[in-house]
Amino acid sequence: MITCSTWAQSANAYFDKAMSKAEAGNTKAAIADYTKAINLNSKFVEAYQNRGVAKLKLNDLKGALSDFSKTIELDTMNADAFTGRANVNYKLQNYQGAIDDCTSSLGLNPKDYVAYNLRALAYNKMGDKKNACKDFSKAIELGSQSAIKNKATFCK
Repeated sequence: MITCSTWAQSANAYFDKAMSKAEAGNTKAAIADYTKAINLNSKFVEAYQNRGVAKLKLNDLKGALSDFSKTIELDTMNADAFTGRANVNYKLQNYQGAIDDCTSSLGLNPKDYVAYNLRALAYNKMGDKKNACKDFSKAIELGSQSAIKNKATFCK
């Protein structure tokens, strides 16, 4: 029992250090500490999620995809992980994967204008202007500033 709680505390300590480093802009060091936390607690959902965000920031798309997928595997109700993975899929030009992940995210959080905007961009890339413009409009309704520019560009 003591061993488990020591591990959890250590994992949490590395996670906290990683968060501080990420906030300070030291992304590589943050990734190293998230990895240490995960090594101590293989089911540390937030560590996978945050490491995925950090890897995406460094354009490590395969690493980010893996971390967001692991986050989803551990927590199927994590809307942010679906949106994060959608972003990676979009950057990897897997537009259908991005659409599917945005749809899953929106099923969990229907007010996520980032997911609407991203899904609209993916629809646009697939030539589905009708659904793209519909999603840009919904994103704008929910407060997205970038969707305003996107709608003006793609929905003429």
